[in-house]
Amino acid sequence: MFEVLIVDDDHNFRETLRELLSDAGYLTRIATNAEEGIALLQTTTPNLTLCDWKMPGGGGEQFLKSLQSEGLLTTMPVIILTAHGTGPNAMQAMQLGAYDFITKPLDIDLALATVARAIRHMELQREVELLRQQRFRDRSLKNLNESEEESKPQLIGNSPAWIEVFKNIGRVAATDVGVLLLGESGTGKEVVARAIHQNSARSRRSLIILNCAALPPELLESELFGHERGAFTGAMAQKRGKFEAADGGTIFLDEIGELPLSLQPKLLRVLQEHTFERVGGTASIHADVRVIAATNRPLEDDVEQKTFRADLFYRLNAFTVRLPPLRERQSDILPLAEYFLARYAQRNQLALTGLTADAIVALQNYSFPGNVRELEHLIERAAVKAGGRAITAEQIQEELAKEKGAGPGVFDTQAAVALPFHDAVASWERHLINLALKASHGNKSDAARRLGIHRRLLYEKLTQFGLV
Repeated sequence: MFEVLIVDDDHNFRETLRELLSDAGYLTRIATNAEEGIALLQTTTPNLTLCDWKMPGGGGEQFLKSLQSEGLLTTMPVIILTAHGTGPNAMQAMQLGAYDFITKPLDIDLALATVARAIRHMELQREVELLRQQRFRDRSLKNLNESEEESKPQLIGNSPAWIEVFKNIGRVAATDVGVLLLGESGTGKEVVARAIHQNSARSRRSLIILNCAALPPELLESELFGHERGAFTGAMAQKRGKFEAADGGTIFLDEIGELPLSLQPKLLRVLQEHTFERVGGTASIHADVRVIAATNRPLEDDVEQKTFRADLFYRLNAFTVRLPPLRERQSDILPLAEYFLARYAQRNQLALTGLTADAIVALQNYSFPGNVRELEHLIERAAVKAGGRAITAEQIQEELAKEKGAGPGVFDTQAAVALPFHDAVASWERHLINLALKASHGNKSDAARRLGIHRRLLYEKLTQFGLV
């Protein structure tokens, strides 16, 4: 029979959990704080521990650190149960080696299923994990103080879908494997890439960011790998590429699906051998770089259509993090809006304002097809209109009406002709771009082809209209 250790300072919660686990067929032991739980482990070896995160006399952080220093987390999973279900707590718990992170009040079925899954997982992996025990014992951990935390990327939100992102960052950041970020445009892929880098052993070195769709193919190779003097017309001097600049650090390749097929073998070689040549050069250059890539479309389709190499896809896809759209994290809309509002006030040296109750309802009832980026732009425009006063539902609705009017539906000609000439032209351009993006399912290269314009011009327009 499997034994579970419960570490929690709440007597009623402990006894309720003990009864639930006993009814499910588990033996249980009880501790009221981390120190007591650690002491119990000197004389007993439970199969799993359920531990509260915040407790007098030592909480989950202390418990996890102690177990990890002894190499025990490889054979005994710890599930954190807490009423302090914030994203940073979830990320820190996962970095410290927790098996999972569940918020209170408990979903009983979820908690029992997680316990069963953890025990089953550990039983299957026990022999392998024992062999790797020394590696985990020597692994260094980061403890972020407040000043360090302020410099971290702002991953705002505590919805279940977003906490999964925190947990995945916690799992992968300390490793050196490549990461593929999947998600719609505007879901925060660059912010997550920054969080992975800044919580990794490479954080003291550079994070280099490049959007693969923002440059024409003939310039992209030089931007990535550099060039020698005279390599092509206009190459007046030697230039270091992004991979050289990122040596020892991380490179984030956004819109990786837009990477031309002709450049994919060179990127694959960098991933496999950590070497490349500058454009026009013959000397091999070594670069120790971790690659984080991102895409807003399924690369598997590109592999099937032979526009993206299968071997490169599998190399990039060592670890996948899916970023949920904002419509799947409705409870995060308010904290995100408040964060953007506070940041706007700070940047513009204005008094901090707020959102009325009906404005909050208006935000939460909108689906945000442009995701977090759309919310950010909407809040900034509403803040300008509010003029330092509280933002009302009327102001939010006015901005949302503009968003909907600029969407890929029917173009409002009557409204357009009432605008100044240049504003009317911009309104029509935005309408056409939205239609093309909808028809191409967000693929910007395909949208540019449909519009008959260069991809770079499309990006300039997207930036102009606040659609990137």
